[in-house]
Amino acid sequence: MTSTVPRPSPARPALTALRNRALRLAELVTTPLLPDDYLDLVNPLRSGAALRGRVEAVHRETRDAATLVIRPGADWRPHVPGQWIRIGVDVDGVRQWRAYSLTSYLTRADGCISITVKAIPGGKVSNHLVHRTEPGTIVQLDQAAGEFVLPTPAPAKALFVTAGSGITPVMGILRNHPELTDVVLVHSAPTAEDVVFGAELRAMAATGRIRLVEQHTETAGLLDPAAICALVPDHAERATWACGPVGLLEALEEHWAAAGLTDRLFTERFRPAIVVAGEGGTVSFARSGTTLEADGATPILDAAEEAGVLMPSGCRMGICFGCVLPLREGAVRDLRNGEVTTAAPGDGVLIQTCVSAAAGACDIDH
Repeated sequence: MTSTVPRPSPARPALTALRNRALRLAELVTTPLLPDDYLDLVNPLRSGAALRGRVEAVHRETRDAATLVIRPGADWRPHVPGQWIRIGVDVDGVRQWRAYSLTSYLTRADGCISITVKAIPGGKVSNHLVHRTEPGTIVQLDQAAGEFVLPTPAPAKALFVTAGSGITPVMGILRNHPELTDVVLVHSAPTAEDVVFGAELRAMAATGRIRLVEQHTETAGLLDPAAICALVPDHAERATWACGPVGLLEALEEHWAAAGLTDRLFTERFRPAIVVAGEGGTVSFARSGTTLEADGATPILDAAEEAGVLMPSGCRMGICFGCVLPLREGAVRDLRNGEVTTAAPGDGVLIQTCVSAAAGACDIDH
């Protein structure tokens, strides 16, 4: 018996070579854009592309808060209730990144997710998202992150303490954990009309799903740990999750620690620290794990390259903005005009490293 080994068709290598030549030609014709850039225009949510989302709807929650319903790209991975995402949006021609809690039901039939944003005075991104974003807008996304989540199994008794937009991660938890049967929610807002998700929370309370304690600061003042303990006499028996202004969270941490309850308190900070600008500082590059010391007069691009960090740039070839990278935390100073740009963790504010010097410790996403 004899056998023969199949030989590859001579047409197949020829087709492969022809395809490769066509792609190279397409790249030359479309330079400085690549074929993928045109695919992104046609299908920005496709698999393999940078993760994006399309705003499907904007629902008003209060006078200064809105929920954005977003259809995420094909590579989106399901989140855990209580987590947040970073969202990138172009404001006045500059891409800005901010972090917002996910508030959607995991069981949505349409596969969409939602974030709920409260516009803050002077907030460039929050006001843009709440007041100017329209359905159809394409936004950039990161995968969900964060540890402000329930353990498995969920606690038998839970206490949530929130203020203002601090309700957003907790709403994500409440909507997706129907097994929670003994829940107290203490929430603070200026007035009843300012309570984000107010109608839904009150409906939950009316059916016995939660015990809701609203404190309206315009008439009752700010929440404090002693008042919370008085409102919830069995607080020591409850696992507690708190989200809100830094002052409230620090006071709760101090009070719970004094009572020996540190391990039963979990907090979420949207703005963990105030960035103080100085002259020079430690520059860290998040993804490469490199750190270096830079003075206040040397561009970060030059300081990094001198330390052996391979940096993106086209400056020396006359190509502007090739050196732009996200500042994820810290402060930099624009050497052209002295203007200081700051970022809190998760912001991802874009900076030009060729004209920006360290103005204190800073973390660059590179």
